[in-house]
Amino acid sequence: MSERPDDLVRAVEATLFAAEMPMTAEAISTHLGGADVKAALRELAAHYEERGIAVVERAGRWHFQTAADLAHLLRREREETRRLSRAATETLAIVAYHEPVSRAEIEAIRGVQTAKGTLDVLLEAGWVRVAGRREVPGRPVIYATTPEFLAHFGLSSRKDLPGIDELKAAGLLDPVDDALEAALTRSEEAAAEEKETRQADENWSDGLASEDESA
Repeated sequence: MSERPDDLVRAVEATLFAAEMPMTAEAISTHLGGADVKAALRELAAHYEERGIAVVERAGRWHFQTAADLAHLLRREREETRRLSRAATETLAIVAYHEPVSRAEIEAIRGVQTAKGTLDVLLEAGWVRVAGRREVPGRPVIYATTPEFLAHFGLSSRKDLPGIDELKAAGLLDPVDDALEAALTRSEEAAAEEKETRQADENWSDGLASEDESA
């Protein structure tokens, strides 16, 4: 950024600074009378790259955040760590890698029944949301991740989700996290079966609709 940034860059900076919540580029543009703010956002991100705070994009929304290497300076002395249970870890992994998925599909991949409280924990954390209903008999509720999930884990989109090998290489899978690895492994093994089951349900639904029309 130059020593004297232009008025649009300054306006975008002020808008983000005053915003109570992260904003999309479209929302910033609307706030500034329809100006094209994409270049200004990139310029701001570059300017703040080496500073104590950064301008970042998470799940399509821009905001200021503390530089990652300085976050420890701002943590409260009393910090309560809440670790997800094995069931919640597996469920979150399945939703993230296979969304949208129903409870039955989650259970098919995990190989065990999923307690209602497990999904409730993820919904309460704001990492999982109800994404509608699948158009098959019974119309089961389906679940997907949220922008808050991406922001919490520092992901721009689901395309940035790491694979098992990447998680191991980064040292993010310890013995307690075997649940995550197991869930991802079972997810891959069950993917084909899941697809076949869904297709069969859809074919059955189409056939039933045809019979009704004939009647």
